Amino acid sequence: MYDGLFLPKALEKKRKLKKWKHENGSCDMLDHLLKENNLEPVMEKYGLKPEDDIIFIKEMIAGPLQESKEQEWDFKGRPEEKSFLYEIVSNKRNGVDVDKFDYLARDSLYLGIKNTFDFHRFLQFARVCEVDGRKTICTRDIEEDNMYDLFYIRHRLHKRAYQHRVNKVIEHMIAEAFLKADGHIEIEGSGGRMFTLSTANEDMEAYTKLTDNVFEEILKSSRPELQEAREILQNIVSRKIYKFVGERKPSRIGKARLLAGKKLAQPLPDEEENNLKPEDFEILVINMDYGMKDKNPVEHMHFYSKKEPDVASRIRTEIFSEQLIRVFCKKIDEQSVEAARQQFEQCSKSFTKERKND
Repeated sequence: MYDGLFLPKALEKKRKLKKWKHENGSCDMLDHLLKENNLEPVMEKYGLKPEDDIIFIKEMIAGPLQESKEQEWDFKGRPEEKSFLYEIVSNKRNGVDVDKFDYLARDSLYLGIKNTFDFHRFLQFARVCEVDGRKTICTRDIEEDNMYDLFYIRHRLHKRAYQHRVNKVIEHMIAEAFLKADGHIEIEGSGGRMFTLSTANEDMEAYTKLTDNVFEEILKSSRPELQEAREILQNIVSRKIYKFVGERKPSRIGKARLLAGKKLAQPLPDEEENNLKPEDFEILVINMDYGMKDKNPVEHMHFYSKKEPDVASRIRTEIFSEQLIRVFCKKIDEQSVEAARQQFEQCSKSFTKERKND
């Protein structure tokens, strides 16, 4: 389903649409499914309370439905002592949630990219601890590397698949075709109301009809008003996609000047004319990170130790190399091993004191 991904910002501004978020669309779709299938009595049959649990489901997907500066706890579906439940589906604190576990495992499998993150281990060590007066999901301190693997594979999938230059340019060409077709395709929604491609997400009955069939409808149409859109989609099918020119890391030059494309269209000093215009260029700004822009998401996680399973703390990794000194005991009888452990603990304490005095 085309959930707004292919509606470019230009279309949002042109139609004065509010910014589309798939989380909000999921909540609207939930309401539609509940109503169309009369699911509230079914929920009550299994001991659920629709008036509370529907709100809870929506909040797990999209966060607080209404944020208030006056209240410290904005959620309505569950009380503050159940705060950790809101970290399961869509974790706003650090991005570690089952939604990410699902799509990273699935996409890695189908794309043939090795996924080194082990969500089974995370679930095995997951524990609820209190942090700043609220309960949060923590994992063992020995799982720090596993959590870095989670965000690393996310970044890797973005770099090799989601943000791949061929994928992005085709995505943009589809958006361009839909922009040209917008207003020429009508989709029937609830009550017989008609919607365009850009407004179908305002009505869930119309939205459910916004499927891959739209692509095929434009491609097979002979209507003159869809000619420009049809030509773009035909070029995609024929692999006549926009050609890659090059890429650079952005400098401090303003994005407005970059996106205008005027400098790109100017001929070189030794040329009189190049027949290029600013509109001949498509400039895409690609952002890739570890899930929290320029921040380290693992720094926003909390870990507990084996010795103190109810005490949560943060691990701030600033050095990406480490040196370990491992001590082994050649005698393997229990008495010798225990004596060796005690001696090692004593030496370690002495070493720590000497370092503090230096």
